[in-house]
Amino acid sequence: MTIVEELQPVSPADRDRILAAPRTSEAHRSILASLPAMNAVQCGGQARARELPAAFRVLAWNLERCLFPEDSAAHLSDIAPQILLLSEMDHGMARTKQRHTAADMAQALGMVYAFGVEFFEMDLGGETERPFCDDAFNALGWHGNAILSAVPFDRVAMFRLDDHGHWFTPDAGGDAGQPRVGGRNAIAAVVPTGQGPICVVSTHLESNADSPHRARQFDLLMAQVDAFAPGLPVVIGGDLNTGNHMPPDFDWRGEVLFANAEARGYDWSFTADGMTTRPSLITRHPSRKMKLDWICGRGVTCTSTGILPALDADDRPLSDHDAVHAGIKLTG
Repeated sequence: MTIVEELQPVSPADRDRILAAPRTSEAHRSILASLPAMNAVQCGGQARARELPAAFRVLAWNLERCLFPEDSAAHLSDIAPQILLLSEMDHGMARTKQRHTAADMAQALGMVYAFGVEFFEMDLGGETERPFCDDAFNALGWHGNAILSAVPFDRVAMFRLDDHGHWFTPDAGGDAGQPRVGGRNAIAAVVPTGQGPICVVSTHLESNADSPHRARQFDLLMAQVDAFAPGLPVVIGGDLNTGNHMPPDFDWRGEVLFANAEARGYDWSFTADGMTTRPSLITRHPSRKMKLDWICGRGVTCTSTGILPALDADDRPLSDHDAVHAGIKLTG
């Protein structure tokens, strides 16, 4: 894994190779390893402070492609989080005007960013996304997760939570007609505070899977965090897709990952009560209301929690997910 200022685009020859490849896990792993942008974290932006105070606020938000970067940034003004853990961020996709949405939000907020690609998407998106496209092509086709921070990063890393091609191979549940290369990941960063460094993590677990699958992903994530930032306080946030594939009530309490995390010292009280999904401009008529978005911590104290509705001042939805946020305190 490398740190870069710019992600290397997929070449036309690589695109042809992807389209011609057999839809197998072995082929997917080979393709994934060969694409530089899928094995890098892009960092940029400018920080407005040198270190976080001992008490600060973290916000986790699945921005559903991030159709409106500046408006989404402005929506956070009352919360004023110093750390943003973001998922479903586009970079060079026609549906979001080919913009680098994480970089644009960071610029609007005066923050640095770290962005890692979950998927190289080879098509324009679903039926409700295509009306937002002005172009008939994606300039880059990146879609992934990000951390935005008010202070510089000491270190960053990306952890891949699967490499078998869940959305590439038909037998694993992917769409063979419109293959996506990649898989779920997490972005981790160590940032300085007045009470010493802390590790913050943005992640997005698999939606098209069951509870044991997500538990394995979260187990892998926790192990990778321990190796990356041994002994440091940790805050993890993101869309964990809890309750997906648990009809008819999609009850998040059936997820195995919660107990697994508690056994490793994590506390889930950093997440406010309440559901976190809603209708949006892309997800117009969802058939279910779910609690998908979480923040947990280890070695830190939670001072407050909340859910920020994803509706702007004109009641326009900025995402199909509301944001969750928590006050964090380090004791040194």
